[in-house]
Amino acid sequence: MDVITIGETMVLFEPENSPLMRYANTYARKFGGAETNVAIGLIRLGHSAGWISKVGQDEFGKAMVAFIRGEGVDVSQVRFSQGAPTGLYFKEVRSGDNVQVQYFRSGSAASTLSPSDLNEEYIAKAKYLHLTGITPALSESCYETVLAAINIAKSNGVKVIFDPNLRRKLWSEEQARKVLLQLASLADIVLPGVDEGRFMFGESDPKTLGQLFLDQGAKLVVLKVGAKGAYYFTETESKLVPGFPVKTVIDPVGAGDGFASGFISGLLDDLPLALAVERANGVGALATQVKGDFEGLPERVELNRFMNQSDSEDISR
Repeated sequence: MDVITIGETMVLFEPENSPLMRYANTYARKFGGAETNVAIGLIRLGHSAGWISKVGQDEFGKAMVAFIRGEGVDVSQVRFSQGAPTGLYFKEVRSGDNVQVQYFRSGSAASTLSPSDLNEEYIAKAKYLHLTGITPALSESCYETVLAAINIAKSNGVKVIFDPNLRRKLWSEEQARKVLLQLASLADIVLPGVDEGRFMFGESDPKTLGQLFLDQGAKLVVLKVGAKGAYYFTETESKLVPGFPVKTVIDPVGAGDGFASGFISGLLDDLPLALAVERANGVGALATQVKGDFEGLPERVELNRFMNQSDSEDISR
């Protein structure tokens, strides 16, 4: 297995006849979760990925697992809970830069994840363990599960990739900052956005943030700076890799997860860091062009066509 990821995916409802829920009569049922977005993105780029989670023993949970299995993600480590439901959320895409989300995930099946749900042998066979800052925010047992997974990975030579993926609605700022800094210090590779870096360190300068994350313990930091692209930082090298401009952002949700899948894909293909970040930028840009959390994640042919076309249109790249 190339990549294992751990976290909650929820049933997503989007208004169909109006972007505002107060006026909506019908809703489209979809699925969304940072970790499965990354896993699906990797599958579409030709890699293998597995997902560890819990869902409710309900129709939503069954539909979700069947759907994600259909996307090619290994779901053998997903457990069904008899006593807790599958989480839900609602998303209003009012415009490309105004998306409102409302969660109904308190007490969900995924929030009951515990270290006993982890299979050490399963994680040990992966090349990378991908984690986000969402999972530890769900419950104390989820936090303990993330720490246990990191310990398993480190004991078996599996590299840990951490995306802070800050969700302010899920916990207090004090607790979020403390845990995100802790997990960043335990990861081999950290994929923050500049806003998350500001939240964690109180700094906004990209180069300062890159060094601060390295000082925490990461060997590699990739810092997203929006449409400008992303910086990468190691102890010996740093560079800004320009992003791919898009005329209109249709739905920004999932762009960061697309970025992560593109970058991890580049690592799996042994690309130089600059080209891995360029691939990440390409996937992130394409993800914004389709409504939905993962629907716009490209297959490799589409990604290559987009990146080559963008290169030919901008000779300065």
